Amino acid sequence: MGNIFSSESPFFIFLSKLCDLIFLSTVWFFMCIPIITIGPANTALYYATVKVIRRERGYLFREFFKSFKLNFKKGAIIGVITTLLFLVLAFDIYVTYTSTEASTGSSVFMGIYLALLIILTCFSLYVYPVLSRFELSIKQLYKLSIYLCVRHPLHTLGMLLIMAVSVVGVVFNLLLLFLVPAAGTFLSSFLMEPVLKKYTPKSESSEDEPLKDEWYLE
Repeated sequence: MGNIFSSESPFFIFLSKLCDLIFLSTVWFFMCIPIITIGPANTALYYATVKVIRRERGYLFREFFKSFKLNFKKGAIIGVITTLLFLVLAFDIYVTYTSTEASTGSSVFMGIYLALLIILTCFSLYVYPVLSRFELSIKQLYKLSIYLCVRHPLHTLGMLLIMAVSVVGVVFNLLLLFLVPAAGTFLSSFLMEPVLKKYTPKSESSEDEPLKDEWYLE
């Protein structure tokens, strides 16, 4: 029995990571409440999940707020634009669905809106991890995120399914909101990280500047 509660036992490691996922999901939720901070919060969520929970580097809240502050401006702009687009599409879908006049035209528009919603969701899956990893302009972030989304369809589909299951879980049990965001990000990172690694250059060491800790290439 003593080995089960050892700090190096699988059970203790699982419990520790589970607690980290709950803590991270909770702080992410409260940081998203101002709306304008959704982008930086999403970026910090991915960064802290991969670096601290997966790679076991640094401290959870320190790394979260480090990324939050570092990527605040770009993350806020991208987050506000993306959120507005989601709201517009959601409104269009609702109006089309509740329309009393069912016609071929409304069905076509519904298909278009749903397709745009899926495209926007797939884009959102990439843009915040990309922002957490690379120093790019907003235009470059959009271009690279769209490129990766199209270039790696199987990874995109896998992450889309993880997100769909996560959303359904939260809808049926709101308490999962304090676990699912980080847990879903954790699972998605196993698909996202191989993609990001392909486009992440390795830094070269020198006598004046030693090789930095490239935990993201592990």
